[in-house]
Amino acid sequence: MEDGKRTVYWHMPGFFVHFYLFQVLLHLMKEYPDRFMEGHTIGSVYGTFPGAIWNGGRAVFGIAYRENMKKILKTYADFGVPVRFTWTNPLIEEKHLTDTYCNMIMELADNGRNQVLVNSPALEAYIREKYPRFALISSTTKRITDLAGLKAELDKGYFMVVLDYDKNHDEEMLAALEPEADRVEILVDEICFPRCPRRTAHYRDEGLKQITYDRGGAYPCPNRLGSTIKPSFAECMKRPAFVSKEELPSYIDRGFVNFKLVGRGLPREVVQDSILYYLVKDEHRGFIEEKMKKELSKLPS
Repeated sequence: MEDGKRTVYWHMPGFFVHFYLFQVLLHLMKEYPDRFMEGHTIGSVYGTFPGAIWNGGRAVFGIAYRENMKKILKTYADFGVPVRFTWTNPLIEEKHLTDTYCNMIMELADNGRNQVLVNSPALEAYIREKYPRFALISSTTKRITDLAGLKAELDKGYFMVVLDYDKNHDEEMLAALEPEADRVEILVDEICFPRCPRRTAHYRDEGLKQITYDRGGAYPCPNRLGSTIKPSFAECMKRPAFVSKEELPSYIDRGFVNFKLVGRGLPREVVQDSILYYLVKDEHRGFIEEKMKKELSKLPS
Protein backbone atom coordinates (compact mmCIF):
# COMPACT_ATOMS: atom_id res chain seq x y z
CA MET A 1 0.00 0.00 0.00
CA GLU A 2 2.96 2.30 0.42
CA ASP A 3 3.70 4.52 -2.53
CA GLY A 4 6.93 6.43 -2.82
CA LYS A 5 5.91 8.49 -5.81
CA ARG A 6 2.59 10.02 -4.81
CA THR A 7 1.03 11.44 -1.68
CA VAL A 8 -2.20 9.65 -0.84
CA TYR A 9 -4.96 11.74 0.74
CA TRP A 10 -7.60 10.41 3.10
CA HIS A 11 -10.83 12.32 3.68
CA MET A 12 -12.28 11.68 7.12
CA PRO A 13 -15.95 11.68 8.18
CA GLY A 14 -17.57 13.83 10.85
CA PHE A 15 -15.18 16.66 11.73
CA PHE A 16 -17.57 17.69 14.52
CA VAL A 17 -19.06 14.44 15.81
CA HIS A 18 -15.69 12.62 15.70
CA PHE A 19 -13.59 15.64 16.63
CA TYR A 20 -11.79 13.97 19.55
CA LEU A 21 -10.93 10.90 17.48
CA PHE A 22 -9.33 13.01 14.76
CA GLN A 23 -7.56 15.17 17.29
CA VAL A 24 -5.95 12.03 18.74
CA LEU A 25 -5.23 10.62 15.26
CA LEU A 26 -3.47 13.75 14.07
CA HIS A 27 -1.32 13.89 17.21
CA LEU A 28 -0.38 10.22 16.82
CA MET A 29 0.50 10.65 13.15
CA LYS A 30 2.78 13.51 14.13
CA GLU A 31 4.36 11.64 17.06
CA TYR A 32 4.72 8.20 15.42
CA PRO A 33 4.99 8.79 11.65
CA ASP A 34 6.93 5.55 11.10
CA ARG A 35 3.97 3.50 12.34
CA PHE A 36 1.60 4.89 9.71
CA MET A 37 1.58 4.20 5.99
CA GLU A 38 4.34 6.10 4.27
CA GLY A 39 3.14 8.93 2.03
CA HIS A 40 -0.44 8.75 3.36
CA THR A 41 -1.91 11.84 4.98
CA ILE A 42 -5.21 13.42 6.00
CA GLY A 43 -6.54 15.38 3.03
CA SER A 44 -9.60 16.80 4.77
CA VAL A 45 -12.17 16.23 7.48
CA TYR A 46 -15.71 16.51 6.19
CA GLY A 47 -19.12 17.01 7.76
CA THR A 48 -21.13 19.80 9.34
CA PHE A 49 -21.76 21.70 12.49
CA PRO A 50 -25.16 20.48 13.77
CA GLY A 51 -28.33 22.30 12.80
CA ALA A 52 -27.09 23.77 9.49
CA ILE A 53 -29.88 23.63 6.91
CA TRP A 54 -27.44 23.55 3.99
CA ASN A 55 -26.16 20.20 5.24
CA GLY A 56 -27.09 17.12 3.22
CA GLY A 57 -26.50 13.39 2.97
CA ARG A 58 -27.88 12.83 6.44
CA ALA A 59 -29.66 15.24 8.76
CA VAL A 60 -27.64 16.42 11.76
CA PHE A 61 -29.66 18.19 14.45
CA GLY A 62 -28.62 20.43 17.31
CA ILE A 63 -26.49 23.56 17.44
CA ALA A 64 -22.85 24.51 17.86
CA TYR A 65 -21.84 27.74 19.53
CA ARG A 66 -19.63 30.28 17.85
CA GLU A 67 -16.66 29.94 20.21
CA ASN A 68 -16.75 26.15 19.97
CA MET A 69 -16.80 26.39 16.17
CA LYS A 70 -13.78 28.68 16.24
CA LYS A 71 -11.89 26.28 18.50
CA ILE A 72 -12.61 23.27 16.28
CA LEU A 73 -11.75 25.12 13.07
CA LYS A 74 -8.51 26.40 14.58
CA THR A 75 -7.51 22.91 15.73
CA TYR A 76 -7.73 21.54 12.20
CA ALA A 77 -6.09 24.64 10.73
CA ASP A 78 -3.16 24.27 13.12
CA PHE A 79 -2.63 20.74 11.79
CA GLY A 80 -2.91 22.04 8.21
CA VAL A 81 -6.02 19.94 7.54
CA PRO A 82 -8.86 21.46 5.47
CA VAL A 83 -12.39 21.30 6.83
CA ARG A 84 -14.88 20.27 4.16
CA PHE A 85 -18.53 21.21 4.64
CA THR A 86 -21.21 18.83 3.37
CA TRP A 87 -23.45 21.54 1.92
CA THR A 88 -25.22 18.94 -0.25
CA ASN A 89 -28.86 19.37 0.69
CA PRO A 90 -30.58 18.96 -2.70
CA LEU A 91 -33.61 21.00 -1.59
CA ILE A 92 -31.78 24.28 -1.04
CA GLU A 93 -33.40 27.17 -2.94
CA GLU A 94 -32.80 30.91 -3.21
CA LYS A 95 -34.83 31.53 -0.05
CA HIS A 96 -32.39 29.47 2.02
CA LEU A 97 -29.22 31.24 0.93
CA THR A 98 -29.33 34.02 3.51
CA ASP A 99 -29.56 31.63 6.46
CA THR A 100 -27.70 33.39 9.28
CA TYR A 101 -26.26 30.27 10.90
CA CYS A 102 -24.84 28.77 7.69
CA ASN A 103 -23.36 32.08 6.56
CA MET A 104 -21.75 32.55 9.98
CA ILE A 105 -20.10 29.14 9.61
CA MET A 106 -18.76 30.10 6.19
CA GLU A 107 -17.40 33.39 7.48
CA LEU A 108 -15.65 31.70 10.40
CA ALA A 109 -14.16 29.04 8.12
CA ASP A 110 -13.08 31.33 5.27
CA ASN A 111 -9.32 30.77 5.61
CA GLY A 112 -8.44 29.98 1.99
CA ARG A 113 -7.91 26.26 2.70
CA ASN A 114 -11.35 24.93 3.59
CA GLN A 115 -13.71 23.26 1.17
CA VAL A 116 -17.37 22.66 0.34
CA LEU A 117 -19.18 19.67 -1.13
CA VAL A 118 -22.05 20.88 -3.33
CA ASN A 119 -25.23 19.56 -4.89
CA SER A 120 -27.79 22.39 -5.14
CA PRO A 121 -27.12 24.68 -8.16
CA ALA A 122 -28.52 27.68 -6.28
CA LEU A 123 -26.24 27.18 -3.30
CA GLU A 124 -23.23 26.44 -5.48
CA ALA A 125 -23.68 29.70 -7.41
CA TYR A 126 -24.10 31.61 -4.13
CA ILE A 127 -20.92 30.17 -2.64
CA ARG A 128 -18.93 30.78 -5.82
CA GLU A 129 -19.88 34.46 -5.68
CA LYS A 130 -19.82 35.17 -1.94
CA TYR A 131 -17.14 32.76 -0.71
CA PRO A 132 -14.76 32.29 -3.65
CA ARG A 133 -11.85 31.08 -1.53
CA PHE A 134 -13.56 27.75 -0.78
CA ALA A 135 -12.62 24.85 -3.06
CA LEU A 136 -15.79 23.23 -4.45
CA ILE A 137 -16.26 19.48 -4.73
CA SER A 138 -19.02 17.76 -6.69
CA SER A 139 -20.81 15.44 -4.27
CA THR A 140 -21.65 11.78 -4.66
CA THR A 141 -25.19 12.75 -3.62
CA LYS A 142 -25.72 13.89 -7.22
CA ARG A 143 -25.83 10.18 -8.06
CA ILE A 144 -23.99 10.51 -11.37
CA THR A 145 -23.27 7.02 -12.65
CA ASP A 146 -22.57 7.50 -16.37
CA LEU A 147 -19.18 8.34 -17.80
CA ALA A 148 -20.42 11.32 -19.83
CA GLY A 149 -21.95 12.84 -16.72
CA LEU A 150 -18.76 12.41 -14.72
CA LYS A 151 -16.61 13.90 -17.45
CA ALA A 152 -19.02 16.85 -17.63
CA GLU A 153 -18.57 17.40 -13.89
CA LEU A 154 -14.80 17.34 -14.23
CA ASP A 155 -15.03 19.86 -17.08
CA LYS A 156 -16.84 22.30 -14.76
CA GLY A 157 -13.62 22.95 -12.92
CA TYR A 158 -14.45 21.44 -9.55
CA PHE A 159 -11.51 20.91 -7.25
CA MET A 160 -12.64 17.30 -7.06
CA VAL A 161 -15.51 15.03 -8.08
CA VAL A 162 -16.59 12.19 -5.81
CA LEU A 163 -17.14 8.95 -7.70
CA ASP A 164 -20.42 7.13 -7.14
CA TYR A 165 -19.45 4.13 -5.04
CA ASP A 166 -21.23 1.72 -7.38
CA LYS A 167 -18.48 2.52 -9.88
CA ASN A 168 -15.53 1.76 -7.61
CA HIS A 169 -14.68 -1.40 -9.56
CA ASP A 170 -15.90 -0.35 -13.00
CA GLU A 171 -12.66 -0.85 -14.93
CA GLU A 172 -13.92 0.81 -18.09
CA MET A 173 -14.91 3.95 -16.19
CA LEU A 174 -11.75 4.06 -14.10
CA ALA A 175 -9.60 3.75 -17.22
CA ALA A 176 -11.48 6.58 -18.90
CA LEU A 177 -11.03 8.79 -15.81
CA GLU A 178 -7.29 8.21 -15.49
CA PRO A 179 -6.31 11.53 -17.15
CA GLU A 180 -8.14 13.31 -14.30
CA ALA A 181 -7.52 10.63 -11.65
CA ASP A 182 -6.03 13.03 -9.10
CA ARG A 183 -9.31 14.99 -9.10
CA VAL A 184 -11.50 11.91 -8.57
CA GLU A 185 -12.29 10.87 -4.99
CA ILE A 186 -13.22 7.27 -4.18
CA LEU A 187 -15.39 6.26 -1.23
CA VAL A 188 -13.73 2.99 -0.25
CA ASP A 189 -15.89 1.61 2.57
CA GLU A 190 -19.53 2.57 1.92
CA ILE A 191 -21.88 0.60 4.16
CA CYS A 192 -25.02 1.15 2.06
CA PHE A 193 -26.21 -1.52 -0.34
CA PRO A 194 -25.25 -1.42 -4.03
CA ARG A 195 -27.38 0.04 -6.80
CA CYS A 196 -30.09 1.20 -4.41
CA PRO A 197 -33.02 2.59 -6.45
CA ARG A 198 -34.13 4.79 -3.54
CA ARG A 199 -30.84 6.47 -2.81
CA THR A 200 -31.70 9.83 -4.40
CA ALA A 201 -35.10 9.85 -2.69
CA HIS A 202 -33.38 9.08 0.59
CA TYR A 203 -31.06 12.09 0.17
CA ARG A 204 -34.08 14.30 -0.48
CA ASP A 205 -35.81 12.94 2.62
CA GLU A 206 -32.75 13.73 4.76
CA GLY A 207 -32.59 17.20 3.20
CA LEU A 208 -36.22 17.87 4.07
CA LYS A 209 -35.66 16.78 7.66
CA GLN A 210 -32.70 19.15 7.91
CA ILE A 211 -34.59 22.15 6.54
CA THR A 212 -37.71 21.55 8.63
CA TYR A 213 -35.87 20.47 11.79
CA ASP A 214 -38.12 17.41 11.83
CA ARG A 215 -36.46 14.15 12.77
CA GLY A 216 -39.45 12.20 11.56
CA GLY A 217 -39.13 8.44 11.29
CA ALA A 218 -36.42 6.35 9.72
CA TYR A 219 -36.48 6.37 5.93
CA PRO A 220 -38.22 3.19 4.68
CA CYS A 221 -35.16 1.74 3.02
CA PRO A 222 -35.67 -1.87 1.89
CA ASN A 223 -31.97 -2.51 2.36
CA ARG A 224 -31.69 -1.17 5.90
CA LEU A 225 -29.58 -3.34 8.16
CA GLY A 226 -31.70 -5.40 10.52
CA SER A 227 -32.13 -3.95 13.99
CA THR A 228 -30.11 -6.86 15.40
CA ILE A 229 -27.08 -6.09 13.21
CA LYS A 230 -24.81 -3.47 14.72
CA PRO A 231 -23.04 -1.21 12.17
CA SER A 232 -19.43 -2.20 11.88
CA PHE A 233 -16.40 -1.92 9.63
CA ALA A 234 -16.73 -5.66 9.08
CA GLU A 235 -20.13 -5.00 7.48
CA CYS A 236 -18.56 -2.39 5.20
CA MET A 237 -16.02 -4.96 4.06
CA LYS A 238 -18.80 -7.23 2.80
CA ARG A 239 -20.17 -4.67 0.33
CA PRO A 240 -19.33 -4.98 -3.39
CA ALA A 241 -18.07 -1.37 -3.48
CA PHE A 242 -15.47 -2.01 -0.78
CA VAL A 243 -11.88 -1.31 -1.83
CA SER A 244 -9.44 -3.37 0.20
CA LYS A 245 -6.00 -2.19 1.25
CA GLU A 246 -4.56 -4.87 -1.04
CA GLU A 247 -6.38 -3.30 -3.98
CA LEU A 248 -5.37 0.28 -3.21
CA PRO A 249 -1.97 0.18 -4.95
CA SER A 250 -3.68 -0.57 -8.28
CA TYR A 251 -5.70 2.65 -7.88
CA ILE A 252 -2.72 4.68 -6.71
CA ASP A 253 -0.55 3.49 -9.60
CA ARG A 254 -3.21 4.83 -11.99
CA GLY A 255 -3.21 8.23 -10.29
CA PHE A 256 -6.22 7.89 -7.96
CA VAL A 257 -4.88 9.32 -4.71
CA ASN A 258 -7.98 10.69 -2.96
CA PHE A 259 -9.87 8.22 -0.81
CA LYS A 260 -12.86 8.87 1.41
CA LEU A 261 -13.99 7.01 4.52
CA VAL A 262 -17.63 6.66 5.50
CA GLY A 263 -18.83 7.32 9.03
CA ARG A 264 -20.57 10.63 9.70
CA GLY A 265 -23.57 8.84 11.13
CA LEU A 266 -21.77 5.76 12.45
CA PRO A 267 -20.35 4.97 15.91
CA ARG A 268 -16.82 6.14 16.62
CA GLU A 269 -15.47 2.60 16.80
CA VAL A 270 -16.48 1.97 13.17
CA VAL A 271 -14.46 4.98 12.00
CA GLN A 272 -11.59 4.03 14.27
CA ASP A 273 -11.49 0.51 12.80
CA SER A 274 -11.37 1.89 9.27
CA ILE A 275 -8.51 4.22 10.21
CA LEU A 276 -6.53 1.37 11.75
CA TYR A 277 -7.12 -0.77 8.66
CA TYR A 278 -6.17 1.77 6.00
CA LEU A 279 -3.69 4.16 7.59
CA VAL A 280 -1.68 2.10 10.06
CA LYS A 281 1.01 -0.43 9.15
CA ASP A 282 -0.14 -3.96 9.99
CA GLU A 283 2.64 -4.62 12.47
CA HIS A 284 1.88 -1.44 14.42
CA ARG A 285 -1.92 -1.65 14.49
CA GLY A 286 -2.09 -2.98 18.04
CA PHE A 287 0.25 -0.25 19.30
CA ILE A 288 -1.72 2.58 17.68
CA GLU A 289 -5.04 1.07 18.76
CA GLU A 290 -3.89 1.04 22.39
CA LYS A 291 -2.58 4.59 22.12
CA MET A 292 -5.92 5.72 20.68
CA LYS A 293 -7.85 3.96 23.42
CA LYS A 294 -5.70 5.52 26.13
CA GLU A 295 -5.88 9.06 24.74
CA LEU A 296 -9.61 8.89 23.97
CA SER A 297 -10.32 7.75 27.54
CA LYS A 298 -9.06 11.14 28.71
CA LEU A 299 -11.50 13.04 26.47
CA PRO A 300 -15.30 13.37 26.33
CA SER A 301 -17.04 10.62 24.36
